[in-house]
Amino acid sequence: MASSTVRPEDQDRLTEQDVARRLLDSAAKLSYDPVTEVDWSTPLDTEHHGASPEWSTLYGTAYWQELTENQRKALTRQEAASVASTGIWFEMILQQMVLRDMYAKDPTDPRFQWALTEVADECRHSIMFARGAAKLGAPAYRPRRPVIELGRAFKTLAFGEAAYAAILVAEEVLDVMQRDWMRDERVAPFVRTINNIHVVEESRHMKFARDETRKRLRAAGPLRRHINSFVVAIASYCIVTSMVNRDVYANAGLDGERARAEARANEHHKSLMRASCSGLMEFLASARLLTKPALFFYKRAHLI
Repeated sequence: MASSTVRPEDQDRLTEQDVARRLLDSAAKLSYDPVTEVDWSTPLDTEHHGASPEWSTLYGTAYWQELTENQRKALTRQEAASVASTGIWFEMILQQMVLRDMYAKDPTDPRFQWALTEVADECRHSIMFARGAAKLGAPAYRPRRPVIELGRAFKTLAFGEAAYAAILVAEEVLDVMQRDWMRDERVAPFVRTINNIHVVEESRHMKFARDETRKRLRAAGPLRRHINSFVVAIASYCIVTSMVNRDVYANAGLDGERARAEARANEHHKSLMRASCSGLMEFLASARLLTKPALFFYKRAHLI
């Protein structure tokens, strides 16, 4: 009597398709249109922060203690706008990597359809962040030129687990801080709405990125794993160190040189970053992507 069996690789593909279907169903039921969900028409209320004060790069420093409440609010608004601008920069990289990964693949596959759904989400997020930064009264913050050029190379060359693990790092770091901001009544209401939209929709993106990272690593040998762990660590370092632009302090009316010096030495902020990334580091460790060279960059970025 013949027995019907499913090969392991076919079972994996069916499981991946099932996950993609659930993500598509979730997106159909719980997605937002920032054009109508965010209050863009009400003028900015300068009595609110742009982010939870505890997330400011100066919180806990001697300089922070000297600032007036209005100066603190002005600073967190500039910092939140800078984080949003960095998010736009990396979301543009993310979109290109996902599209390149799905190029010429089966469009009837739920994974293909989910990937396009994610790209559509990221397009809306980038526009939302751009409008949010403008409403916060901030200029166009951009990473430094070397980082921009490294990003240009990364989006062109990164593939497989390197691409999806880097996507996960950017999304996880933003997710943790935005979960705090969206619940904080000291933060401007429209910023809280932006953060809520991003947290809800990015939770699906992080699920996909984790699954894709694990899947691509199944066939990875030691050399490939070590190379990609190093690439992901450098990408993570560039993303995290670019979140708060060096010009936010002067644009908030502060002494830029002193503020940058105190921010660099701020142990409170370093500790907050390490604590917020503990789950991410556990995942990278379980995927065997925390090699010694990679750890060097994670430690320099204060992620571990």
